[in-house]
Amino acid sequence: MLVDTYGRVATDLRVSLTDRCNLRCTYCMPEEGLQWLAKPELLTDEEVGRLVRIAVADLGVREVRFTGGEPLLRPGLVGIVAACAALEPRPRISLTTNGIGLARTADALRDAGLDRVNVSLDTLRPDVFHTLTRRRRHHDVLAGLEAARAAGLAPVKVNAVLMRGVNDDEAPDLLAWALDNDYELRFIEQMPLDAQHGWQRSDMVTADEILRSLATRFSLTPEKEDERGSAPAERWIVDGGPARVGVIASVTRPFCRACDRTRLTADGQVRTCLFAREESDLRGALRSGAPDEEVARLWRAAMWGKKAGSGLDDPSFLQPDRPMSAIGG
Repeated sequence: MLVDTYGRVATDLRVSLTDRCNLRCTYCMPEEGLQWLAKPELLTDEEVGRLVRIAVADLGVREVRFTGGEPLLRPGLVGIVAACAALEPRPRISLTTNGIGLARTADALRDAGLDRVNVSLDTLRPDVFHTLTRRRRHHDVLAGLEAARAAGLAPVKVNAVLMRGVNDDEAPDLLAWALDNDYELRFIEQMPLDAQHGWQRSDMVTADEILRSLATRFSLTPEKEDERGSAPAERWIVDGGPARVGVIASVTRPFCRACDRTRLTADGQVRTCLFAREESDLRGALRSGAPDEEVARLWRAAMWGKKAGSGLDDPSFLQPDRPMSAIGG
């Protein structure tokens, strides 16, 4: 097991497959992009498969989420998913994506063993999408969502970040659209993980603000606490149900006490938290010929040192050196 000193057990593995992205979201990276990892620094498909196998077979991981950057940019994605689906015991497999390219790959990913997807979409307005992402790809995201639903990658979850003065008026419209299309919507507070280090708490649209906005059009009933488990999203039943909407309030309502995640970056570093400033190198162990038992030992040691919380409320908090695109969502 991957247990830490606070008794939390990590059963959910997030694997970043690339730090590259085909969008330039203003809350993530500058318009010109970033200096991407060189190919030799990235884990190979075989190395990804080996680390996932160790996590599942030896360390008790039950759910694997492939992220990026944008994981659909990884040429070997379908094969990586298939290798993961062939493991015993078989983990639940999901993908976090911006949806661009999902229209042509959803069926292949389902056939390989993908169970479900999370698609990022912050606005229903193509012009606002361009403002936020600096790309005119809104129609591609919508097509990807439709393809995921048609392929049965359910539940199809939509992740939305609201930015003050840009799309913060869209919460009710986004929820109405999600209900009409049978998507499960989750709002995410903007987190201090941008490459520019320009995040300001005062600019962030908070969970309370989001809920007040939704309540102008919908009746929201809190989900029972025991139904949440270790999920990052607090959920509300919409208009009596069965539909639900979630809010991931990493900043104002942190859920660190129930965290069950362990993370691998695209270059093979273990991260215990999105906001960690320390990493533990597994790529080096793999490439030096370490057996599975040694890799598992290093992974356990890394997770044993996980901190109690993200530290966002500490006056001395410093953003991680890596931005979200390099850490994995």
